Amino acid sequence: MSVVTRLGRRLEGFIARYFDAPLPDREALPRYVAPLPAWMEDAALRLAWPIAIVNLLGTAFGFWYYGIQPFSAPIVDVQFAMTAPEMWIFVPDSPVATGFIGLSLIAWRLDWQAEWIHVLAFFGCIKLGLWTPYVQLLVNGLGDLNPLMYHFLIWSHALMAVEAFLIHRYSRFPIWAIAVATVWYTLNDVVDYFVPLIGDPHHTLLRAEQTVVGFDHSLPAHNQAAAGAVVLTILAVFLATATRAKKAELATAE
Repeated sequence: MSVVTRLGRRLEGFIARYFDAPLPDREALPRYVAPLPAWMEDAALRLAWPIAIVNLLGTAFGFWYYGIQPFSAPIVDVQFAMTAPEMWIFVPDSPVATGFIGLSLIAWRLDWQAEWIHVLAFFGCIKLGLWTPYVQLLVNGLGDLNPLMYHFLIWSHALMAVEAFLIHRYSRFPIWAIAVATVWYTLNDVVDYFVPLIGDPHHTLLRAEQTVVGFDHSLPAHNQAAAGAVVLTILAVFLATATRAKKAELATAE
């Protein structure tokens, strides 16, 4: 056992003193669908309630960030104010994803059958958890954004991608739930970048698209962000399907 694993198990044991609960068995899945060490999975699952609460607080912050600001005037501002109300559902992608993972962890702890939430959470955390660091680092850059907010956006979203790899411990990844998540996130890509239906494209506003007269979606940044979103949707479909397939193989071998 490596030094890191020993220290990790000590940390997990310490957490278990205060957050002791039965944990789902860890299947012998290949590293590419279950990359986290066992001690990290166990520690995070023991902290399911605090992690869920943090994610739901992140959802509230995200809606504020996109422009739902109940303690300010106007109450609806920023990107929500620029978007037709009937298309608001497509605007706050990251807050919706943190909401999914928060609800997913709560559903698991309460033993609710919520496979569609689990798989939507997996897709959302993979896609938005990786898309945002990609866009901030390679498309937007720091610009005039406060460096603390810049790093917060990068690292908080990267942790979302890490959270995605907890879900295999308690979800079966049924094919119907993968289909639901695939349809939802493919539709998001379509209206975000290609066919907005009403008004402008609905993706997160990019500083790299901002000009003195507004946001110009014909700039290269738009296509770069779109390419990242589509590739990550495909990655989420592959990882979810591969997780389901490997689980089925293990069940057949038993």
